[in-house]
Amino acid sequence: MSVLAPAPPIEEIDGPIDAARLEEIRAAARPLVLRGLVRDWPLVRAGREGDAAVVEYLSRRPATRPVRAIAAPAEEKGRFFYNRDLSGFNFHAAQGALAVFLADLLKASRMPDPPALAVQSIELLDVLPDVARENRLELLPQVRARIWIGNRIRVAPHYDIKENVACCVAGRRRFTVFPPEQIANLYPGPLELTPAGTPVSMVDPDQPDLDAYPRFARAWETARAATLEPGDAIYLPYCWWHGVESLDPVSALVNYWWTERLPEGIGPAYDALLHAMLAFRHLPPEQREVWRGMLDYYVFESEGDPAAHLPAAAKGVLGPPSPGLFARMRQVIRQALG
Repeated sequence: MSVLAPAPPIEEIDGPIDAARLEEIRAAARPLVLRGLVRDWPLVRAGREGDAAVVEYLSRRPATRPVRAIAAPAEEKGRFFYNRDLSGFNFHAAQGALAVFLADLLKASRMPDPPALAVQSIELLDVLPDVARENRLELLPQVRARIWIGNRIRVAPHYDIKENVACCVAGRRRFTVFPPEQIANLYPGPLELTPAGTPVSMVDPDQPDLDAYPRFARAWETARAATLEPGDAIYLPYCWWHGVESLDPVSALVNYWWTERLPEGIGPAYDALLHAMLAFRHLPPEQREVWRGMLDYYVFESEGDPAAHLPAAAKGVLGPPSPGLFARMRQVIRQALG
């Protein structure tokens, strides 16, 4: 195992921001710590009073439905990850009442060597509607909030195919971020078996094995990190890698995922990636180069609009985006796949 120098800090600003400032932040496409963004939330005030207070606040009214909780044994040291041979995970999942999970979490907070416990990505409005109404981020009124609750846990670096504002509401959380182009140096794990959706880095940033993953040292040169206090938030641009560590025995985070400016009916990009691997990855090298040029021309428009020389009536699937065009493309793809 290797020890790397601490990552430099993520840029930060302090105080409230308005919609215009958020648009400037998004346009910069860089992570940014937003100190004190939600410092006045009732949930944050409860978190400042201590573990029991935040559990009591979240337990005031029963959750409207069961939640999925995960747990890993104490010997995993809080890291939710794969098992040793990558045939599964090092944690177990179960459905149950949120109040029971919160009681177990508070009990575990008093243990010297507790198991890792977490409830992840539950929609606040569906499960705790009163909490959702009392703790609102007016900057993103159209986005449904999700809550993450747990103890001292570590989540491997991963990316979301969305933009994200994550608000620390109880306990401290440390974020370590990497730009999307570092994917090769982060050694992604399996695509079809992932802890939470998209692939995660196989490297443990706290104890990187540079013999097994030597390029991680290059990724670390681009890493930035920040510790959020209750009331702080962080903006994460589309597809930026981020590892998250909860630093306290009771920790909660509320986040907002969203995408904008997508044409109605457009296909999921991640699904297209899998299809591209099916079609191109195992071709002979010279043929892959041909298709790399095709993709650059038709998809990434390296030479401009590939249909600019065609009359409007002849553009076909190269025409302007619309729900009808995307529906026709899906039909063509279904026919091609048989």
